[in-house]
Amino acid sequence: MTGGGMLRRLREDLAAARLRDPAARSSLEIALLYPGLHAVWSHRVWHALWVRRVRFLARAGSQLTRWLTGIEIHPGATIGRRLFIDHGMGVVIGETAEVGDDVLLYHGVTLGGRTRDAGKRHPTIGDGVAIGAGAKVLGPVRIGAGSVIGANAVVTRDAPDDSVIVGIPAKARPRRDGDDTRSILTTPEYHI
Repeated sequence: MTGGGMLRRLREDLAAARLRDPAARSSLEIALLYPGLHAVWSHRVWHALWVRRVRFLARAGSQLTRWLTGIEIHPGATIGRRLFIDHGMGVVIGETAEVGDDVLLYHGVTLGGRTRDAGKRHPTIGDGVAIGAGAKVLGPVRIGAGSVIGANAVVTRDAPDDSVIVGIPAKARPRRDGDDTRSILTTPEYHI
């Protein structure tokens, strides 16, 4: 990535945080004080090392980031553009996870595995997905674009695009016309 491309990505990340966090006051505040953003920026460095097979250093760096931010993103995970991790403490993203563009994760989210087998064992999250606090998405499941996963849901099955996914075990239903992501994540019927 060129210097101009990197600067453009940093600006995109700051804009995404301002868009998704009503408490954000300035880009400077976000750049200096948002651990979710620090974890994403660090992940880009560790992921670049991982794909170049400098794996020990990539893992060591990701563990340092975990220690500093409370957010664990395996350097092998594939992360799209404009990922915003709000608050972030306790977020875990596994090695074979794939996260699309414009995804929103709240604290305590796990994108984890259910098996020790080699190969794809973590979720694939589509573009524009929002995942509520404490939700667990486990195994090589696919979550369709534009979906919303409610707080504390435990997802172990695929969900189509534009789903609302809630419960333990989680069940998916289509989003209704007019369903706003923020209102879905804050409406009591979607909490466990």
